[in-house]
Amino acid sequence: MADDTEKPVRPPHWLDPIIEAYKKDVDLTQLRENLKLTPDQRLAKLEGLLADAEEFRRAMKAAKSNQGARADDAVS
Repeated sequence: MADDTEKPVRPPHWLDPIIEAYKKDVDLTQLRENLKLTPDQRLAKLEGLLADAEEFRRAMKAAKSNQGARADDAVS
């Protein structure tokens, strides 16, 4: 049985200064829009983001390879 005399871990008015400093950089609009989605929709969105990141990674690798090949051609 819970003891009603237990005190909270920290008072409700307590604010973490580090968290408060980062709050100004959080876009609440995007957070709210994401929370409107179902968990499945959020996962699908995340999977799409990961697929885009992988495609970007491959494109950067190909661009670097092509850049190295062009530099070799210029030297020859």
